[in-house]
Amino acid sequence: MRKKFIVGNWKMNQNRESIEHFFQTLNIDSATCETWIAPQALHIPLLLEKKAKKQILVGAQDINENSNGAFTGENAAEAVLDLGATFCLVGHSERRAIYKEGHDLLNKKLHHALKVGLITIFCVGETLEERNNGMTEAVLKNQLTKGLKDFPNDELSAARLVIAYEPVWAIGTGEVASPEQAEEAHDFIRKTLSTELDLSGEHIPLLYGGSVKPSNAESLLCQKNIDGALVGGASLKGEDYSQLAEIASKPMKL
Repeated sequence: MRKKFIVGNWKMNQNRESIEHFFQTLNIDSATCETWIAPQALHIPLLLEKKAKKQILVGAQDINENSNGAFTGENAAEAVLDLGATFCLVGHSERRAIYKEGHDLLNKKLHHALKVGLITIFCVGETLEERNNGMTEAVLKNQLTKGLKDFPNDELSAARLVIAYEPVWAIGTGEVASPEQAEEAHDFIRKTLSTELDLSGEHIPLLYGGSVKPSNAESLLCQKNIDGALVGGASLKGEDYSQLAEIASKPMKL
């Protein structure tokens, strides 16, 4: 069986006080799932300090495709790794939509992160217009084949890859894909990894992202092809994150 994951994407939120409160109210001592958090880059050292004996991996929300140079405001994957972080996100819908990051750039970021040694969560997902026009599978296939172009077909690289399906229309809107919609997309992604990219789709973790919270997590996480959640707002509070980790640690049955 594949592991379950609860990955918190804190986006541009939290400060020292709220992070302190988060860890004071966090209780994941009995959790058996993977528990990861991606804070703002400047908070990575603080989280590494605060997590102490907690089994939390800390990562970055984005990295640059270059190792160094005159790229003001950017964060090198090497620097992220040097701080002690373990993973990074690449291709989050907000990077695609707001910062206009295209397939070629995301492919470069992915390859660079893997080369450096970071586990990479590669994000894909369709807009509401694309879903309403019946384009979901075409969009996902395009994002996967172009974003993962020339992906190294070896066990080490595959072990560092996680895919997050985040329907853009469900991110931060309160709307959530139904368990059936989410499972259908995850099943398509898993098959595409195997058939189009010659990757071991059965072994690559697939996460769902899109307004996940304790009240709807179980119905999503019990689906056959959903291995965890990429969580935004519900990951900002220690109590909510703890509940999500507890749910993900339960034996799941359809």
